[in-house]
Amino acid sequence: MSKKSVSVLETFDNPEPGRDYTIRISIPEFTCLCPLTGQPDFAEFLLEYVPDKLCVELKSLKLYMVSFRDKGAFHEAVTNEILNTLASLTEPRFMRLSANFNVRGGIYTAVTVEHRMSGWTNATPVQLPPGE
Repeated sequence: MSKKSVSVLETFDNPEPGRDYTIRISIPEFTCLCPLTGQPDFAEFLLEYVPDKLCVELKSLKLYMVSFRDKGAFHEAVTNEILNTLASLTEPRFMRLSANFNVRGGIYTAVTVEHRMSGWTNATPVQLPPGE
């Protein structure tokens, strides 16, 4: 098993590198701190990616996400930082990270960032007729 690591993040070999498939990971308990007030911010993240050679290991992803608990970060900055780290580590064909932050001061924030491997294009989805 091949492993790369950044801090606590680890990877493993993609079991089907010849096939495009999507991995979706819901991370419902993300927390960080507002860099201005020190108040906690809560968010639900959705990580979606098409792996190339490597996949992110889930326990290490959980530990990585928890590492933001005591860090001050703007929503836009932390979402981009996490995507940049994961994309750099796993070098996926495609990766999207969506962050839905809970209300703060009457405002909800949603941030979506994407990474696409140079030269990769997604396959056209197959449209099947409705079942009877």
